Amino acid sequence: MKRTSLIAGSVALVVSFTAGAGTAAGWWDRPKPPKPGTVVPALPAGQSNPMIATGVGIGANTPVYKTSGIGPSALNTGAPAGSEASYIDTAIFPGGTLPAGVTITEAQGINVLRRIGENLAAAGLSYADVYTMRVFLQNPAGATVADFAGWNRAYRQYFANTDLTTGAYVPVPLGTAAPAKPFVVNKSRPSRFALEIENLPVGGWLVEVEVDAAYPTR
Repeated sequence: MKRTSLIAGSVALVVSFTAGAGTAAGWWDRPKPPKPGTVVPALPAGQSNPMIATGVGIGANTPVYKTSGIGPSALNTGAPAGSEASYIDTAIFPGGTLPAGVTITEAQGINVLRRIGENLAAAGLSYADVYTMRVFLQNPAGATVADFAGWNRAYRQYFANTDLTTGAYVPVPLGTAAPAKPFVVNKSRPSRFALEIENLPVGGWLVEVEVDAAYPTR
């Protein structure tokens, strides 16, 4: 509410606010910024196992590391070079054979995330240090849309797979198999976007991922 009054020939502007719907929080009600050297995710309220953060706060003087876009490695030499199947990680799927319900995007997503882990380790970091992720997905051959469900299953094997209340891991399905212990138990929930795009830069790739990570406070 606003009112104006005349005092000794001058105009005094008096402004008052009434609490209620639509009233913005004052600066005194806002969360404090993260402390220097820390990263603080903003997580959805009321969820014990959210997939991603709604955002992330980065404190001053926090050293960070950014990967390039990383795709799957051609590890399945039994498949034609440049084919989608050639990017199945045979350390996870021996012989390049996918179990029931495991999609090619899911398999490539696992491959990519293993490469992300190697990249982070070389920089002295781990999956737990990731705070932001960007994901690009291409449609598998013959599909009209990208396989977001398959990608999300792969993602949950390495990220966002603990109960925020109990701290225990949350079982994750591999394809249509019964949910089991994730490949890497990790409470980190980065902010993330995932986009369907027409073409990735390497023939046969269905997944490309870029992450930002923060060096932990020692």
